[in-house]
Amino acid sequence: MTTLQNKIDFVVVFSVENANPNGDPLSGNRPRMTSDGRGEVSDVALKRKIRNRLQDAGELIFVQSADRADDGAHSLSERMQTFLKTLDKDEQNQKSVLSRKVCEQWFDVRAFGQVFAYKKARKNGKDSGADSVSLGIRGPVSIQPAFSLDEISIDDVQITKSVNSETTENDVKSADTMGMKYRVSGRAVYVTRGSISPQLAERTGFSDDDAEMIKKALLTLFENDESSARPAGSMEVLKLVWFTHDCKGGQYSTAKVHRSVNVAADGHVNVDRAEIPDLHFEVLDGR
Repeated sequence: MTTLQNKIDFVVVFSVENANPNGDPLSGNRPRMTSDGRGEVSDVALKRKIRNRLQDAGELIFVQSADRADDGAHSLSERMQTFLKTLDKDEQNQKSVLSRKVCEQWFDVRAFGQVFAYKKARKNGKDSGADSVSLGIRGPVSIQPAFSLDEISIDDVQITKSVNSETTENDVKSADTMGMKYRVSGRAVYVTRGSISPQLAERTGFSDDDAEMIKKALLTLFENDESSARPAGSMEVLKLVWFTHDCKGGQYSTAKVHRSVNVAADGHVNVDRAEIPDLHFEVLDGR
């Protein structure tokens, strides 16, 4: 596969309806808000959802959620140490070679980059033989936090359990029967923006095929993401605007490309072609 040759910019529009895009009831997290009252979904949360979609598609992922780990590793360090054992000593000790190997192994490393800073693995109080790792990789895919177009309000919903978690005397209801659940009240439209750099793609081996996988992940961002905090259908990708430049440096700055996209309160998208003449783009419906 050839590495990405043309710069890509993108804008994602999604809706949140009576859901919490940031957390689950057990964590007690409220939907995030900015100082001016707009809703926010962090770039870390968005990358987590992208990783999950890629993992669903069968791609190898380094930063896996604990509840989605599919290789038996209990930590990032353990996952890395297990991988190091598949390499010979020369490969482990040459950072350029090791960088290439980890990018080939894990999709999210060659896409988002990763800082590997792990001590030598120990077992039963002794070194396991795998060396410590100190390696930084900068990835070509960047994504901004998502912000709602308008101010949001948050519903605080009290949760009552009808069954005791622990056995009590005389079957008296235990004290742990109350909790709180938080959600964005009504419907809110959020927008996030991102870019993919061909120059950084050359360093990690990120390819055109990988870019297509990122596109598919963005279109299906909330599939298999349902929970009590995010009931099925409560979060939906409305539009993905995908810009493909005709060169590595880009025909226009990313800021100018992103500004050309106007999003209405209902999620409808309009691209000002006069601002970016001759730039190829697609406006795609979420799936």
